[in-house]
Amino acid sequence: MKKPKIIMRYSPFLKKHTQHKVIIVKKKQASSLSYGSKKRARKRGLARGAGNLGRYSKPAVTKFKLTGAKTTKKFDIVYECMESKKRHTQKKGRRAKRLELV
Repeated sequence: MKKPKIIMRYSPFLKKHTQHKVIIVKKKQASSLSYGSKKRARKRGLARGAGNLGRYSKPAVTKFKLTGAKTTKKFDIVYECMESKKRHTQKKGRRAKRLELV
């Protein structure tokens, strides 16, 4: 995927559209304290209290694994305002094999 190095975007700090420099940052790994990871740990009986979270008891899924890595990774795109030097990230990371600034 190709993206321009400089793009016009709205700057919430200046409350107007200004030129922004595009910076690519690799998406960060999920925190060990994220909601999903705590839930998964609870399923494995590592976190405090197992419980069935309001569901009926079910037999354990033996082959439950998060198998294999995805072929593409998400990129966090950071925009830096050229006037105020403030940075803001794009709400959601874009999934692409390669991100190129043109």
